[in-house]
Amino acid sequence: MRLDERKGRGALSNRAGRFESLAVERVDDGWGILDEPLPPLETRVLPEPAQSVITRNNSPDIPFDQSINPYRGCEHGCVYCLSGDTPILMGDGSQKPLAELAVGDEIYGTVKYGHYRRYARTHVLVHWRTTKPAWRIRLADGTEVVASGDHRFLTERGWKFVAKDEAGGQRPHLTLNNTLMGFGAIPATTAREHSRDYRRGYLCGLIRGDGHLGVYRYARPGRANGDQYRFRLAMADLAALERATDFLSGFGIATDRFLFSAGTAIRRRMEAIRTSARASVAAIGKLIEWPDRPEGDWARGFAGGIFDAEGSFGGGTIRIANTDRRMIEALSEGLRRSGFDSLVETSRPAAQKPVHYVRVRGGLREHLRFIRVFDPAIERKRDFQAQAVKSAARLEVVEIEPLGRAIELFDITTGTGDFVANGIISHNCFARPSHAYVNLSPGLDFETKLFFKQDAALRLRQELNRRAYKPSPINLGANTDPYQPLEKKMGITRSILEVLAEAHHPVTIVTKSALVVRDLDLLRTLAAEHLVKVFVSLTTLDDELKRKMEPRASGPAARLAAIRSLSSAGIPTGVMFAPVVPAINDHELEEVLAAAAEAGAKTAGYLLLRLPGEVRDIFYEWLQAHYPERANRVRNRIRELRGGRDNDPRFGHRMRGHGPWAALLRRRFEESCRRNALETGRSSPLATDRFVAPNRAPGQMALF
Repeated sequence: MRLDERKGRGALSNRAGRFESLAVERVDDGWGILDEPLPPLETRVLPEPAQSVITRNNSPDIPFDQSINPYRGCEHGCVYCLSGDTPILMGDGSQKPLAELAVGDEIYGTVKYGHYRRYARTHVLVHWRTTKPAWRIRLADGTEVVASGDHRFLTERGWKFVAKDEAGGQRPHLTLNNTLMGFGAIPATTAREHSRDYRRGYLCGLIRGDGHLGVYRYARPGRANGDQYRFRLAMADLAALERATDFLSGFGIATDRFLFSAGTAIRRRMEAIRTSARASVAAIGKLIEWPDRPEGDWARGFAGGIFDAEGSFGGGTIRIANTDRRMIEALSEGLRRSGFDSLVETSRPAAQKPVHYVRVRGGLREHLRFIRVFDPAIERKRDFQAQAVKSAARLEVVEIEPLGRAIELFDITTGTGDFVANGIISHNCFARPSHAYVNLSPGLDFETKLFFKQDAALRLRQELNRRAYKPSPINLGANTDPYQPLEKKMGITRSILEVLAEAHHPVTIVTKSALVVRDLDLLRTLAAEHLVKVFVSLTTLDDELKRKMEPRASGPAARLAAIRSLSSAGIPTGVMFAPVVPAINDHELEEVLAAAAEAGAKTAGYLLLRLPGEVRDIFYEWLQAHYPERANRVRNRIRELRGGRDNDPRFGHRMRGHGPWAALLRRRFEESCRRNALETGRSSPLATDRFVAPNRAPGQMALF
């Protein structure tokens, strides 16, 4: 599997908030709770600047015309940032200062997989700056970072803030001798261009390692000389082939490009360059001659070339193979002169032509330095995804020094929820784009401002008391989940349910959260008068897929348990299989509906994935990161369902799609519901004839 999983995110962008009900729930989803309990953060909770608590719509695709969204924003918005010159580990193994990152840049973060946290490529989603008091953290190996006191780093004991909470609250923070996780700062190397000597060395390593160069002499009838001159370099990785072409051209040697072998199901496509010109072949032979002293830029280029030709980087090891002892000796000497610790191993030394392996030791930090020093061309060989986060580097905290002043600091949001800052694992901030709808930024505004419907219960009372008001079911969860973590403290959703119960008003609830069972008492009261239905959204039964699609929501087991509790309490409960994503979770339809029915669900529905507006690019970015091998298939199926487009906004089509695949999915859904005795469609309507205007204030009788 790809390890581009997004810790704490289901998509590779924060813009998905308008279109999904994403909630953070501290439940056992089969993944385990967060690394350690997160302390409550000092956060300003502000009233939502809205004129009405009830939102109305007239879409024929939605089975309600009224809804209430109690919250905007996310309780888990932390406040942290780093110095702008902090080097961030990029997706190609290089480093770039934090201040210079841009949205869309590919970088490395980590994911927790099995018993280990592992490195994974991700992307920068949001980037901003702020000014805050700063601290300097020094580690035993000399690594340094400058960060705000609210920044968090991963330690051997989980995530810890840099400093104590200034407001006096309790939170885990760094202390001396805490050990940070990562590999530590990569020793500085001077950026150098591809000098003439580097290019000669690179071509020597690449061509001697993977090329063919020769002169063939034989008699040809009618000709005095039948000599043939041949140079050919065939490679599956075009980056090295293109670099070789460019370097040879710089020495005045022209080559022809051609298809060497077509790709198959088990073999990669290979292209090649060649020349049969006598002067060119002779010039190439001259270029790749051994120097008197293999050192300096020539040695750098040689190591990069032979690594591209016959090197590998996998399983936490850089290894380069060759049968030519002189090649091995030249490489080993170049590594030694650049300060690398290497070991030569020989496979089957008694063989007629034994293979020798040069292995570079020192862990990921030295491997990344190898890439920076020798600059191989093949990006595939720079990839260390899935490598476990472990190192022999001395990353114990030896000093935590307040700088005594505020400085300009920077922060980012990433796909995995973290990033690698100067070789250590650093937490990032999750920003919700809904703040942009009220002219707030994803930076300080999101860090300090969460919104709730101000006096939601009182406003609801006022609206229900209007003479012109006509009762119809109100939906909770049309936009944001009414049972997100802030609800545990604020109780806005519960206060709304209390008013609706008092008014005998019908309500429907859609949630991914098991917190809904907290309100069983109110739901029972409403259910007794046929005034409530609860739908639990269940997208998959696969824990791994759930972590990618909905990583911060309750797990499948917790949602099934919530269905069971609701149903046992006599509350009409349904399941929503949504969104259905072709070639991703559609195969689970029957299994999901069967599990929900066994847990007590009585009704079911499904919704096809929609890609309106900016959601399209967010989804395709997520798809490419997590399922690149299926990306084209999924994209083509979506367009088949939407009449050749990514999205079909027409009423009656946008939720179900059209065409053969849509018809097949509908038949599968109907047949599965029949087998599991699940009702479909909008089922029986909720009662509206029991409605009575509630008191205008709790405990106060209405005057009129």
